[in-house]
Amino acid sequence: MTTDQIAQPASRPAEPTIPGSRNMNPPGVGIWALLREDLKTHGGNCFEQGFWAVSTHRFGNWRMGLPRWIRPPFTLLYRFLFRWVQWTCGITLPYTVKLGRRVHIWHHGGMVLHAHSIGDDIHIRQNTTFGISRKDRLHELPTIEDRVDLGCGAVVLGKITIGHDSAIGANAVVLKDVPPNSVAVGVPAKVVKTGEKKEPEARSQEPEEYG
Repeated sequence: MTTDQIAQPASRPAEPTIPGSRNMNPPGVGIWALLREDLKTHGGNCFEQGFWAVSTHRFGNWRMGLPRWIRPPFTLLYRFLFRWVQWTCGITLPYTVKLGRRVHIWHHGGMVLHAHSIGDDIHIRQNTTFGISRKDRLHELPTIEDRVDLGCGAVVLGKITIGHDSAIGANAVVLKDVPPNSVAVGVPAKVVKTGEKKEPEARSQEPEEYG
């Protein structure tokens, strides 16, 4: 038997990453640079409750990049901060959500943001809900692409995608994919407008420090 006839082992497919098993903060940007950018996104006001929620989320992910043996006290602090934000601000944003940059949570109260991922330059208002559509599909969460604007009371449920540069009307209940550059309103939400494809705008202002 020649070497060419020897069966080669099949390559193993890459194992899916378990949400929350690693640091999912935006790559290439240090934690302090991210926090400064988040503060600027929230108008430079450190008392904005949306900033508290995003900061706690960033910290929860940052700790996952630490060695396991020094992580426990940071995990304890994260759990306290997460509950404190949840109870005092009414914002639930688990660290297992992949959160982009310049996400602006405009208001507080009634906000449950369980998503697979939330992109860059997102605007979220009060009483917004991201989550599952059925209790037997606990891992089917929505994906919010870049530059989406969500009106107050918007509900986005299930394994769906809200395309980039779209707007979701106030009190809309979205159960199906929304194409990019669209406007969706109503219960259940329907796409009432789809615009031309936009090129992402270049960002001239970036954090001062990286790494």
